[in-house]
Amino acid sequence: MNICHVITRMILGGAQENTLLTCEGLHARDHDVTLITGPALGPEGQLITRARNGGYRVIEINQLRRPINPIRDHRAYRRLVRLLGDLRPDIMHSHSSKAGILARKAAAKVGGMKIVHTVHGLPYHRYLSPWRNKLYIALEKRAARRSDAIVSVADAMTRQALAAGVGRGEQYTTIYSGMEVAPYLDRPDGANAFRDSLGFGGDAILVTQVSRIAELKGHQYIFDAAERISDPRVRFCFVGDGRWRDRIEAETNRRGLADRFTFTGLLPPAQIPAVMHASDIVVHCSLREGLARALPQAMLASRPVISFDIDGAAEVVDDSTGVLLAPGDVTGLVSAIGKLADSPDLRAALGAAGREKCREMFSHHRMIDRIEELYLRLLDS
Repeated sequence: MNICHVITRMILGGAQENTLLTCEGLHARDHDVTLITGPALGPEGQLITRARNGGYRVIEINQLRRPINPIRDHRAYRRLVRLLGDLRPDIMHSHSSKAGILARKAAAKVGGMKIVHTVHGLPYHRYLSPWRNKLYIALEKRAARRSDAIVSVADAMTRQALAAGVGRGEQYTTIYSGMEVAPYLDRPDGANAFRDSLGFGGDAILVTQVSRIAELKGHQYIFDAAERISDPRVRFCFVGDGRWRDRIEAETNRRGLADRFTFTGLLPPAQIPAVMHASDIVVHCSLREGLARALPQAMLASRPVISFDIDGAAEVVDDSTGVLLAPGDVTGLVSAIGKLADSPDLRAALGAAGREKCREMFSHHRMIDRIEELYLRLLDS
């Protein structure tokens, strides 16, 4: 098959890693693969270098950017029309909101291809202003009418989209966002070195959040919990970078928590298995996600997880694998961290169950199998 993937930017992120592994996997199966993307702008790091070394075609559109800009967006759309007209793919598969809106419109204009879009996270949510939500829902409804299939990374994404009137039920297929599972299964050599580098001491109970440091990622709730946890063994680590890093670090100092928190900054993806194995508990206090990759990554490393019950989190976190809390429940967060800190046996039991649950569920080979099957069904129809 001749397949074209389009994504807004190839930064370090779940949607981008999903797209990268899909392109690599389809290319390895001898499909003709093209990746079209905007520039990898932002402090989060980038995956464009690995993409360019993947052996498939990579095209960058400078005008394809995340912020809304009508003039620049129109230029990006016109470039997409030209590229899709030249490439004439059998499948055009878009990712992320901006690329999804523009690429589906361009593919429909060119014609002659099946149009697929993956919902990694919905652009409309309760924390946006009403007028933005109305705009984004209207745009997504129009784009859904142009789509032959819509892939959700969690059942929750499908439910929320349909509740907003975006698309029809028969268009949706849930395909969990795969990852390279093997590096998480055995403790890497770098795990001990990473833990030692934090300087917390051998008896520390390390509580880690891996995410962008940005609005709605919930770092403030971890601060609130830390202020109420008196156990001196419990220490915290934030892995990642983002536009809010200076603000969050300043908050750490303002609250007098600097000696209990470490910021690692941006780490390469290859180091994340070591981070997970070095941690005793992995938390994810974000207020909106499709399905945070940090959760299955921690579970594959046999680590118990604590997450707010948002979007797709409940599809991996339950009483057998971790603790699911109402969004913003600091009291529950304090209790869960304390309970897990006091019980190595409970941590081990939850971690083992999480690994068993996620090993196959989040295999990138399974993800590519299901995406390839979806493409073939669309072309056969």
